[in-house]
Amino acid sequence: MSTKSFIHDNFLLKNKYSEQLYHEYASKMPIIDYHCHLPPKDIAENTIFNNISNVWINGDHYKWRAMRTLGVNEKYITRDASDKDKFLQWAKVVPHTMRNPLYHWTHLELARYFDIYDLLNEQSGEKIFEETSAKLNSPGYSVQNLIKKMNVEVVCTTEDPTDTLEYHQQLAKSDFTTKVSTAFRPDKAILIDAPGYNEYIDSLGEAAGVSIANYDNLREALRIRIVYFNENGCKLSDHGLNQILFEDFTQAEVKSIFAKKREGKELSETEVAKFQSAILLFLSENYHEFGWVQQFHLGALRNNNSRMNAKLGPDTGWDSIGDFSQAERLSRFLNALDRKDKLTKTILYNLNPADNEVMASMIGNFNDGSVKGKVQYGSGWWFLDQKDGIIKQLNALSNMGLVSTFIGMLTDSRSFLSYPRHEYFRRVLCNLLGDEIERGELPNDVEWIGKMVENISYNNAKEYFNY
Repeated sequence: MSTKSFIHDNFLLKNKYSEQLYHEYASKMPIIDYHCHLPPKDIAENTIFNNISNVWINGDHYKWRAMRTLGVNEKYITRDASDKDKFLQWAKVVPHTMRNPLYHWTHLELARYFDIYDLLNEQSGEKIFEETSAKLNSPGYSVQNLIKKMNVEVVCTTEDPTDTLEYHQQLAKSDFTTKVSTAFRPDKAILIDAPGYNEYIDSLGEAAGVSIANYDNLREALRIRIVYFNENGCKLSDHGLNQILFEDFTQAEVKSIFAKKREGKELSETEVAKFQSAILLFLSENYHEFGWVQQFHLGALRNNNSRMNAKLGPDTGWDSIGDFSQAERLSRFLNALDRKDKLTKTILYNLNPADNEVMASMIGNFNDGSVKGKVQYGSGWWFLDQKDGIIKQLNALSNMGLVSTFIGMLTDSRSFLSYPRHEYFRRVLCNLLGDEIERGELPNDVEWIGKMVENISYNNAKEYFNY
């Protein structure tokens, strides 16, 4: 590899301390990817993708948004153009993504998976398509080998309570050395005002073997599925909510609200908040009982473009940052659990950077000394998992808490080529610390700071999740 390549050994590392921290400490650490949306079916079946579009463009709404912004027709994004034509359109877009994290990720992924260090553009697109596709068609580039190639020790996918977990069961019996676990995501049971709620509750009842006629039945069904997930190795839950809604309630009120919904009647905002408060507390107390880690991804404003959402459905690139009020209700929710000593390990993620310090200071309210880093301020995610967002999250956490206890990066991705995001994070982290050593803001104690880098990159997560 030429040192003149855009992606080189010291990419993003600006001084000798940054380089030492990365190469001697961060780079060797395995990856624990404790939150992602990879399809477990492809892992279990060890899928071989016949070309790079199938593994890299299909399903990646980050790329789709960039392509649409440049005026690429939807035919080449989610519609019926050939895989090669889709890739060539993406190749034309890539030079225009400079200063967007997609530019860095794209070239890191080409380098790390395919040993390609050429810049991707209109001129190189066809050659790179053929070279990557030829490699992907070989067994050495099967899904499991793509994961192994990145030194991934644990993958935690995200499943609905109705999921059979059949592919996780297959993997548990297989000789695949990477541990593949799941996170329990019951948002569809919580969001009582969402379209199709009653139909979903019927499917949840079928999965649990319970006829859900009332609120007690709902709690029973969710409990059954939590036990089932736990028996299949689940250690985490995950929630993707605009905000935590917390209102005081009585059990009689919540039973009445659920019955009203099952009858097809409209609910008021207060009724929705009371129901969500009750069911989320119930779930969180169960997570505590089983020793799970609970995750809350807060602040996304989803499905903004109703016309395109109607055509293409959710998770196709029509979401953005929301400006929801977070602090007061979140505090009350966490306090309601802590008051009963039923607050399990908790990770809070925010999508609005205006809430960085809110979240970073909130975790300190409930770190009670029982567990190191019990309540975590999660890594920058979605719109904030780029260099600027990563640095701001690290700075907020450093200023308000102990970054040394941070459990590090995750991919939050649907792509099997996304694991260089861990490298990207580690390079940003090492450069941040190396710069402060050079400026005298941190001592020239590379051995101690290097150990902190190792902990943030891997050790803290391994201890936190008991992997």
